[in-house]
Amino acid sequence: MTTLILSVVGSDRPGLTQALASAVLSAGGNWLESHLSQLGGLYVGSVLVELQAGQEEALRAAVAAVDAHGLEVRIAPTVAAPAATGELLQLGVVGQDRPGIVHQVTGVLSDLGANIESFGSRLSIEPHQGAPLFHLDARLRLPPGLTAGAVQDALEAISGEIMVDIALTPAG
Repeated sequence: MTTLILSVVGSDRPGLTQALASAVLSAGGNWLESHLSQLGGLYVGSVLVELQAGQEEALRAAVAAVDAHGLEVRIAPTVAAPAATGELLQLGVVGQDRPGIVHQVTGVLSDLGANIESFGSRLSIEPHQGAPLFHLDARLRLPPGLTAGAVQDALEAISGEIMVDIALTPAG
């Protein structure tokens, strides 16, 4: 068996997920995991599929038919990841939207050597003033020797500058 990642982007319309699922199934593949959404008016995401070795060309051909309906699909092989070690944390950041929040938060995490295993962000509207509110949610894996307290301190050091509230909790 082999695993592949399908990266997809295209004009959003009803039936795209089903067309993609049909392509995977027609190649004898199994849909394992996915992250699909509408972003900026487009249908975007990624799908992890498993199929018999030697069936990659069948998958490429099946996906080409979906491609003809306005969905670009890129296929990439997965790579073996080393066993993950280190503490897992869930990070939440909320504040009035402004440029640079993601840059500064990820800069601190990078400087500390923390790995971002998942990352999501969204905007909402503040209930009282109607201003855009930025939300960031990330799952972090800390390198050996780095403590949650040290991450909290480093993020709190920039929270006033970027005007956000930060929550850091153990991930389960």
